[in-house]
Amino acid sequence: MFLTVTRRRAAAAVVTAGLLLPLTACGSDDDTKDSAAKRSGSATGAPKADLTILAASSLTDVFKTAGAAYEKKNPGTKVKFSFAGSQELAAQVKQGAPADALVTADTKTMAGLKSDTDTPTVIAKNRLVIATGKGNPEKVENLGDLADTKLKVVLAAPEVPVGRYSKKILDAQKIDVKPVSQEPNVRAVLSKVELGEADAGLVYKTDAATATDKIKAIDIPDAQNAVASYPAATLKTSKHSEAATAFVAWLSTPEAQKILADAGFQQP
Repeated sequence: MFLTVTRRRAAAAVVTAGLLLPLTACGSDDDTKDSAAKRSGSATGAPKADLTILAASSLTDVFKTAGAAYEKKNPGTKVKFSFAGSQELAAQVKQGAPADALVTADTKTMAGLKSDTDTPTVIAKNRLVIATGKGNPEKVENLGDLADTKLKVVLAAPEVPVGRYSKKILDAQKIDVKPVSQEPNVRAVLSKVELGEADAGLVYKTDAATATDKIKAIDIPDAQNAVASYPAATLKTSKHSEAATAFVAWLSTPEAQKILADAGFQQP
């Protein structure tokens, strides 16, 4: 009799233990996930941090949208941008400016910073257009018209990516343009045209799209155009390298690519 009761109790203990084990395991998984979420402060698992991103001037508008979307997706992370010509950004990196990632408007500038960055990834592409005053009062139709000495044409300086692309396409067509000024970035070129200080200028298609109420964009045929590539990379001096790497990786996701495409950028 005693042995029978003992066996029954032992069997009940085994059954109870069997029922508790799955519950314990499930509780352990949830606790692990909760802990990871608390550590990251993010729905995607990206570490939370205050990030500073150095970005080419032509990304000014689209990156403000992208930054807001990234912050919403990653609670606890703040993204601050510093916009300038790519050559200025490169100088800042060389001077040790505190930042976490870099996005330039050309691969050449990024390549010159190989020792300062992780491996870059091209996140978008762009093309040039001719920007003229609203309504195109000077009747500019093509690149050849920019050689007219009666026109006040403004270009970016040759050390600036958009200035280098401009020189490339003008030289290829053997068009000699005498600019009234050479600007430090594409937004400065656009501003000159917007303010009527220049009759025409060469800018990125996406920059022209931000000022359709003030300028007219004249398309340049693909065969006469240049493609600008935008590489992004984490800076080796970043104090938030994991968070910066997560942001750079996010720029290639469908969500970020849609934001870029909506702004007129081409897929990488």
